[in-house]
Amino acid sequence: MKYIVLVSHGTFAPGLHNALRMLAGDDREDILSTSLENGMGSDTYTENVRKCIEGITEEDEILLLGDLVGGSPLTLASNVIAERGLLSKTVILGGVNLPLALSAALMKDDMEMEELVEAILPEAREVMQEIKLETEENEDEI
Repeated sequence: MKYIVLVSHGTFAPGLHNALRMLAGDDREDILSTSLENGMGSDTYTENVRKCIEGITEEDEILLLGDLVGGSPLTLASNVIAERGLLSKTVILGGVNLPLALSAALMKDDMEMEELVEAILPEAREVMQEIKLETEENEDEI
């Protein structure tokens, strides 16, 4: 199975996980999340990551999605995955957003991991756009 593991600072990963439940299906056992909460020590977070991925086996693949490249949640989760011997079966992406995570969830079972990354990264970059709304100024209102 291909798993999507979401990690972040604060409650971003669990919130993203909740949004994915709404958009990609509530009964998805292939999407997991944990986060480094304010005031939480790295040992506690590391143990939470261990518990989060305990069901993943050597036959599985992982798409690890984190909020910040080089941030503690992504770095520590990568270390846990490495200690489990799963790093060679893992693709790690930082800067996750909802469109990227949603596309990954919907497309991951239909393509190889390399193809999936090639498909979702450009799409995630393209969705970031400024929205300019035109306003009508009413001259009678003073």
